[in-house]
Amino acid sequence: MQITPSGHEPIISPRANPDLVDGKVNLLGLSRDELKEALADYGIPEKQLRMRTTQLWHWIYHKGAADFDVMTTISKDLRAKLVDHFTITRPEVVEAQYSEDGTRKYLIRFADGNEAETVYIPEDDRGTLCVSSQVGCTLNCKFCHTGTMKLVRNLTAAEIVAQMMIARDDLDEWQSPVKGRQVTNIVMMGMGEPLYNFDNVKKALEIIMDEEGIQLSRRRITLSTSGVVPHMERAGREIGVNLAVSLHAVRDDVRTDIMPINKKYNLDSVLQACRDYPGSNNARRITFEYAMLKGVNDSDADARELVRLIRKYKLPAKVNLIPFNPWPGVEYECSDPDRIARFSDIIFKEGISAPVRTPRGRDIMAACGQLKSASEKKSKADILREQAAEANVAAAQNIVHHSSTGLT
Repeated sequence: MQITPSGHEPIISPRANPDLVDGKVNLLGLSRDELKEALADYGIPEKQLRMRTTQLWHWIYHKGAADFDVMTTISKDLRAKLVDHFTITRPEVVEAQYSEDGTRKYLIRFADGNEAETVYIPEDDRGTLCVSSQVGCTLNCKFCHTGTMKLVRNLTAAEIVAQMMIARDDLDEWQSPVKGRQVTNIVMMGMGEPLYNFDNVKKALEIIMDEEGIQLSRRRITLSTSGVVPHMERAGREIGVNLAVSLHAVRDDVRTDIMPINKKYNLDSVLQACRDYPGSNNARRITFEYAMLKGVNDSDADARELVRLIRKYKLPAKVNLIPFNPWPGVEYECSDPDRIARFSDIIFKEGISAPVRTPRGRDIMAACGQLKSASEKKSKADILREQAAEANVAAAQNIVHHSSTGLT
């Protein structure tokens, strides 16, 4: 696999189709037209195609069916034929962790063995699912645990939709009416950069928003980007969901240091793209995500500059202040609570909403910026052991070098 330098769109090598299971076509993740074509290819009569497509769509996305046998509105003979050619397969949940605060984290293994994580966060007025779009990430943001992984590949539409299906399975809510659901919102803020996997993200969200299936309103979906400027306007025009931008700094030098993508798309270009985002207004504000890093981006001057930038670009915006979630080996610390409160107050006093996000799921490493495949995780003890081993090797090499030059 080839990856261009940080901040550039990744080039992903060809691979086997992960949506084929045991040689059968997985219907999960197909668009309506693709589902109709698949049925036609396997001999469903033309006059039945529309009806059969509607039936299958309803069973898969409204009822949550994972087995053709439960589809009682379809004849047994046809169900038997469907079993011969198709499957409705969720990826494997390798591990499900449950936090003391109700947060749930799922480690999901896909058909090719790669893994990603998904998090469900219950709150008083909503239940939010944090969905991944890639295995790994190419952006290398220095404060993000996922950013320490190499990008492996994009997730398919089926693998993105499956994260929603898995959460609803675990919460046993397929029979719940829309108003009684626990998963009420989606944020594309998991592993990866959604706009570097635009087509699959778009297709998956269209399936999730379909009124005859999962029926999640576009106003309840937020797509988060680190600022992939060329695709931001397109996302608003073609997908039409809420936009969140990982800002995290108000000066180019600081943002470039912690987010290498800023070398390609600097603050001016990102904020201009926010101004041009289709559909943004005071009732549908752009969200700026801002991780509070002690001594890096949390001064009074930073807060005032953030206000100035929002005013300069005339942005209908709010700011989510995120207490930094440390992970083993990271070089940053979370800003002190008093400093975060002061930062928030400065922005609020200027008439801009700046709530402090309550950290969730820290006990299971499910908080913002902590997602990472379990196979890639290392404990602090592991990291220290590796550093000690490297230091020992370096010392030994130094001794050999000095011996050979007669300097010992």
